[in-house]
Amino acid sequence: MTNLRPLSFVISLGLGLAVSLPAAAADGLAGPYLAGRHASRNFEYNTAADFFTRALVADPTDVGLLENAIISQVGRGSVEKALPPAEALGGLGEQSQFADLVILADLARKGEFEAAMAELDKGRSAGPLVDGLYRAWALVGMGQMSEATLAFDQVAETDGSRIFGLYHKALALASVGDFEGADRIFSGEESGPVRATKRGVVAHAQILSQLERNADAVELIDAVFGDGPSPELADLRNRLEAGETLSFSLIPGPSAGIAEVFYTVASALFSETSDHFTLAYARMAEYIAPEDADTILLAAEVLEAQGQHDLATETYNRIAPESPAFLAAELGRSDALIASGRVDAAIEVLTRLAKAHPERVDIWSALGDTYRRQEQFADAAEAYDRAIAAFSGDERGQWIVYYTRGIANEREKNWEQAEADFRKALELQPNQPSVLNYLGYSYLERKENYDEALKMIETAVAERPDDGAIVDSLGWALYRLGRYDEAVVQMELAVELMPVDPVVNDHLGDVYWAVGRQREAEFQWKRALSFEPDTEEEAARIRRKLEVGLDAVLKEEGAEPLAVTNNDR
Repeated sequence: MTNLRPLSFVISLGLGLAVSLPAAAADGLAGPYLAGRHASRNFEYNTAADFFTRALVADPTDVGLLENAIISQVGRGSVEKALPPAEALGGLGEQSQFADLVILADLARKGEFEAAMAELDKGRSAGPLVDGLYRAWALVGMGQMSEATLAFDQVAETDGSRIFGLYHKALALASVGDFEGADRIFSGEESGPVRATKRGVVAHAQILSQLERNADAVELIDAVFGDGPSPELADLRNRLEAGETLSFSLIPGPSAGIAEVFYTVASALFSETSDHFTLAYARMAEYIAPEDADTILLAAEVLEAQGQHDLATETYNRIAPESPAFLAAELGRSDALIASGRVDAAIEVLTRLAKAHPERVDIWSALGDTYRRQEQFADAAEAYDRAIAAFSGDERGQWIVYYTRGIANEREKNWEQAEADFRKALELQPNQPSVLNYLGYSYLERKENYDEALKMIETAVAERPDDGAIVDSLGWALYRLGRYDEAVVQMELAVELMPVDPVVNDHLGDVYWAVGRQREAEFQWKRALSFEPDTEEEAARIRRKLEVGLDAVLKEEGAEPLAVTNNDR
């Protein structure tokens, strides 16, 4: 299946969020209502659900409260608790797309396809695209495959929906045993091709295996994912190579097909937004197919994007240790723990994973990254050592591990090893701007290899001209070489790109001082102080420059004086 971009079809989804001031707010419940609204706007679903539940006790028929209660319960993953307010809205004759989502998802989960069709006929809607695919899958569930095929074709013929219709038609054909027909769509022989996503590749590989074409399935996985498939795909590939005939398990029936509809739409929306509707679609998929790891991972990722790291952690925890997706879930959980400030817990998760899977480079790298961000550079370097030891041979993508280990070693003042790591990273990925900038800037700070440092940084700027940190490095290299007028141009550009960075503003102050623009230098130093330098040592040095000037500070430090300039200072 292709990478789906939602802007072309959001209108066809018919998304709309009803926001109304409930009558209860006017009856003395403004406090809980407003608190709930505030929490909901900030995606704080647990808090919002508590406040709206309290408000509904006083007025269980208020339409605004009911819809907001649905949104918050769905967001926290309690779809079953969203059912009563969704049904209550229907009983009041009110329509809400969130309520419709919940009702339709519940019917799909129960396999009540005739009832679902009746609800659609009465006007319930999850948006035109979803409705069309839902109807088609419901027809599959009712045993009307010919009508279902026509319904999928109708979706495929709608502007912006072709890929959706073809993908789900192929899945539906496979779910009823028509593997030849499904393969014709996936391979492009009929109306396709449907370009590959992970789930599309899994489906097609299972279909090919059913057709006794395991070798073609292996070739497909290799063509799409190369040497770095996920654990799930690696396991799938190993089973195919061993000659096992895989069952078509991705979509075992029409309920799972409808879950895939919600998952498909949520994935497409998530590429550009992480709003309430994106999470609602993901939660519907999770509700219908609670054992499908991909639906759980997607819901957790949307929650992370919304800043709801505790809820994301709870969601990741739902994936069982025996699942092929467990490692991905644990890595996601560690990210959520870090984002919520529970770094020690994240390190514990990653350490346990690394011990259980010492061959996994990504786990050791994630552990190293976590230690490095905590400025535990010795521990970071050790984790990166283990990652590099797990390499089976040189590959371009490994540059990032050498680069990050180089940073850890440099911060541990192990310069010889750090320089070797940076050089290795550039060997694997020549002209990589981050590496060139870090190594070049390090040479400047060490007062060595000025000419090579300048060439490295100039190359980095050419590769990434809008990166303020790299432009700052170029200005600083020119300053170190005594080319002050040229340095001014680059440092002013760096400040435009990073206007509130204390280091860049401090550097511009030094460059201004070097060309005799003392008042402007002092202004920049004051700006740098206002942006709170990272360390007290840096702040103290800036304050000293404001007291006695840069020349005096350099003399106090035993550093070389500024080169002679034609400008008067």
